[in-house]
Parts: sequence; C-alpha cells; structure tokens
Amino acid sequence: MTRTHAEQLLRLVRKQKILRSQDLAPLAISRATLTRLERQGLLRRIGRGLYIEPESDLSEHSSLAEAAKRVPTGVICLLSALQFHELTTQVPHEVWLAIPNKAHKPVVDWPPLRIVRYSPRALEEGVEQHRLERVPVSITSPARTVADCFKYRGKIGLDVALEALRDYMRQRNRDLDALWKAASLQRVANVMRPYMEALT
Repeated sequence: MTRTHAEQLLRLVRKQKILRSQDLAPLAISRATLTRLERQGLLRRIGRGLYIEPESDLSEHSSLAEAAKRVPTGVICLLSALQFHELTTQVPHEVWLAIPNKAHKPVVDWPPLRIVRYSPRALEEGVEQHRLERVPVSITSPARTVADCFKYRGKIGLDVALEALRDYMRQRNRDLDALWKAASLQRVANVMRPYMEALT
C-alpha cells in the first residue's frame, strides 16, 4: 500500500462519507488497501464492501444512503419512504426498496432490504432525488408513497396506509392534485376516494 493510495482513499471516504469497495476500481487501488486501513483504525467497515470514517456520525437516514450505495438503481419506497417523509409511526427494520420487475434480486448483507418490484414507469413517476450522507438517493414523493401504500395494502396493512393518508392530509404543504395523480397512476383512486373525502 503506497502512502499516495492510502491518502487518496481517505480523501475519497471524507468526500463521499460512505465508500463502496467498487469505487476503488477507477483509481487502481486494491481492496487490500481498504483492509489495511481498517486494521489501522483509519476506516470502519459497516457492511460487506461499505466503509466510513471511524468517527463518522451517520444520521437516522444512513441505512437509506447505504441501500442506495449498494443498489444505485433502486428507489426507496413504502415504509422506508413513509418514515423519511414523517408520514408514519412505524419504524421499519428493513429498507423497503423498489427495483425493476425483471432485475435480479440484489444480494446485500447490510442493510437488510425488503424488495418490491415496480414497472419501469413506476420507478420514474413521483420519484424525488435527495442527498443523504452525501449519497444521491431516489425516494418516492410523499403523495406517491401514500398511493403506493394503498396499492400494497395487502402487504403492509390497511391501517398503515390510512395512517399515512391522515398524516399527509394534515401537512400544510399537502398537494391534493399530486395525490390524485399518484392514486390514478397506481390505479387506487377508487379505493382511496372515500377515505380522502372523509378527511377533507
């Protein structure tokens, strides 16, 4: 391990906050460098192929950033998106991640993932881009997330979907047009209509 490689790698982890081992390939730095820096206490391993600075204080959304690092084409959805948008009291123990219908299921040891398959269009409509821990993360918008919860109510429970809708309707910046559009896209407008009418 040359000093230059070690310094280059440490600069990269300071910049990115979460470093993937595959980020080293374009820099021609070996993975052995990661192992040596970890042994020296200059890096901390938080999952297979994921490293941070030892003193790094990761936020409550660090698992979302880690999931986005591991599966860059995925979209944070359902319970994880609800928690991010503060539309639930649920605390998911897995990161809910949408991937394309025909994509291979990612093999990730950390964070634990709950995979949901979406059509290509569903992976684009109503998806916002955020930066968490300096990592670009795709997350379904609040309106889209509520509509998704009604679509997947058999998977997450109608009570969770209703709580999300109630919390959404209480927000000052709620956008009913966006909610109707998302409900129509997910083909749950008829299911949601009576609940929405009761809350307006």
